[in-house]
Amino acid sequence: MEVGKRNNKQREEELDFASIPKNSGFKETFFRLCRNKAAVAGMVFLVLLILISVFADVLFDYQTTCVDQTISQRLQWPSAEHWFGTDEFGRDLLARVVHGSRISLSIGVAAVAFGLLVGGILGAVAGFFGGMVDNVIMRACDVFLAVPMMLMAIVIVAALGASITNLVVALAISSVPTFARIVRSAVLGVRDMEYVEAARAVGVKTGRTIARYILPNCMGPIIVQTTLRIAATISNTAALSFLGLGVKPPQPEWGALLSSGREFIRDSAYLACIPGVCIMLTILALNLLGDGLRDALDPRLK
Repeated sequence: MEVGKRNNKQREEELDFASIPKNSGFKETFFRLCRNKAAVAGMVFLVLLILISVFADVLFDYQTTCVDQTISQRLQWPSAEHWFGTDEFGRDLLARVVHGSRISLSIGVAAVAFGLLVGGILGAVAGFFGGMVDNVIMRACDVFLAVPMMLMAIVIVAALGASITNLVVALAISSVPTFARIVRSAVLGVRDMEYVEAARAVGVKTGRTIARYILPNCMGPIIVQTTLRIAATISNTAALSFLGLGVKPPQPEWGALLSSGREFIRDSAYLACIPGVCIMLTILALNLLGDGLRDALDPRLK
């Protein structure tokens, strides 16, 4: 028995080595990505944005700059003292935008991570087993995809109530069918490869086969779709907050800032323009990075 177990373990280790694509290493992909100047620009912007959001409390005290009101300094245009100006309550807009980046990015990443986890499991199961299991899961996804993502999110938030948690749940649920289809398509492309058949032959369990030999070789399209989905989620988060169904004041989410600034668009246009530009640049950076990753991970472009 011990000899048989040792032989099976040795075979699995050989399969692990054989299942790794020889020409798709991390370094090669990274160097190919760096040759795309637009993708590099998007990546640099996102790194800076993440650092700013992580250290937002160090840069600006939340209570002083985002909550406390100074009516005597209300609606001041951008200046040396207030780089982005002040809002209708005299709060520094730069500080609110910086703290708002943390909320917007957190919602986008959390919703996509949950959608990827659930959708990835469903898509992997559907693609690996096929047949009736595949048919049931994909038809359920088709039902969800028949409803526009934004409309579904509005319905869920309206039913559960407006809060950050409910907003994440709504956006995550609307992301599940997309990830399920992407993962299923990728799994169908590798489930009949020799190393997968060898894993079945040596008795590797189904769950272990999917997690260890199939999904690692499907990461290219999944990574690309994740970056693009985060961009769409941030946009939908801002849209829901703009409609009053997302983050509620005084929390400085970008969509909420844009919504509050529209009332002063004639005399203080910066209140609406600056959060809008932040949303636009973030989505643009994510899309550029996603396009660059798609080209870098595509073996046909090597």
